[in-house]
Order: sequence, then C-alpha cells, then structure tokens
Amino acid sequence: MIPLYDTIHSRSFPFVNWMLIIANVAFFLIEIALGPDAEWLVATFGVVPARLLANPGPDQIATLFSSMFLHGGWSHLLSNMLALFIFGDNVEDRMGGGRYLTFYIICGLIAALTHVFFNPDSPIPTIGASGAISGVLGAYLVLYPTARVITLIPIFFLPWFVEIPAVIYLGVWFLSQLLNGTLAIIIGAQGFGGVAWWAHAGGFVAGIVLVGLFIQRRYQRRVYADEYWPW
Repeated sequence: MIPLYDTIHSRSFPFVNWMLIIANVAFFLIEIALGPDAEWLVATFGVVPARLLANPGPDQIATLFSSMFLHGGWSHLLSNMLALFIFGDNVEDRMGGGRYLTFYIICGLIAALTHVFFNPDSPIPTIGASGAISGVLGAYLVLYPTARVITLIPIFFLPWFVEIPAVIYLGVWFLSQLLNGTLAIIIGAQGFGGVAWWAHAGGFVAGIVLVGLFIQRRYQRRVYADEYWPW
C-alpha cells in the first residue's frame, strides 16, 4: 500500500516539516556525492547498538541524532519523505513548529533506543528517519483517527485507489511492524541487518504516548448571555 495524501488540510504552512524534508534530502545528496566514502559516513554516524553499549560516550550518543538524517537508498528516502509530507503537516499544525521539532527528535531518540534494546549485540549501523516519522504517525492516529488516507494498491500492475480510515491504515501498519519485529527476533535476522522493525514500533508508541504533552491548547472564547433581572 502506498499512501498518496490525506483528507485533512493544514491551516498553517508546515515550515518545520518542510525543513526536515529538505534536511533529509540534503544529507542524502551528500551521501551520494561521497560515492564509496558514504560507507564510512554511515558507519561513523549511524547507530551501532554493540558499539553504543560498549562505549556510551558523547560521540556514540550523538549517533542517535545523526542517524535520523541518513538513508540507505532512494527508496528508503522517498518512502520516508512521502510519509512525512502526508502526515507531518497536520501534526505540526496542532503542535506548532517548535514543539513539533522537539517531539520529532524525541520520538526518533526513543525509536533508536528501542532498536538498541532489542538488538544489543548488532554490529550493523542503523540509519533513517523512520523512527521519528513513526512517532509522527502515532500522533496523527491520536489526533485524526477519522481522517481518510487515499492509498494506491497495485493489483496485477493495475492501480487501485482506495480511501482508508487513518485508524485502520495506521493500525494495520503498526501491527505489521510488531509482527515483522517478532519474526526477526525469532529467526535472529534483524541483528544482521534489514529493516529496524522495533525502531518503528518504538517510535509509534512514543508518538501515541507523548502527543498529549505537545499539542497546543487553543483558547476558546466563551460568550455568556446577560442575565435579565426584572427588579
């Protein structure tokens, strides 16, 4: 399933969301420009669970942040940026730019630490904005459960466009992360590379739990009728 757009329109320009998209694209272009040296960049600034736990110094802790802006290929980048573009603007609209950025970073950190927890011996660098974006998806689920996500489902190379309620689309997505993460543990695959399923699940749960702390409390003006006293 490929999400195309949602039915909720942001009331303000999502400046921070666009800056995050631009930053991710810019860092990926730097990776491409480095050519073979991009492997060094990923190995140095990606999160390596075994290395982080063995030497939790400032340089390794910093990888929890830097890894959020690196990607492993065009499909990795484009799928993440598409999700951020579709769901991030509405979440930023409810939080405000500064709170949204803080929320995004915190969810990314929790996602990375969740991956480390489930893969403590992994020597494989983990990169990508998926964990932070998963937090945005969790927040979206709480804030807009009745929204509709227009989704492309290819069937035998034929496009099929479907409106799926956000609660169903995101719920199925989350369950797929849990299922794949559990299977990865059973067969021991995640520690040797592949998709960081538990990072996605951890970020998503973080978004659901933390969204209430970051949404703006809008002031609602109350109008009271004057009471009439006949005496």
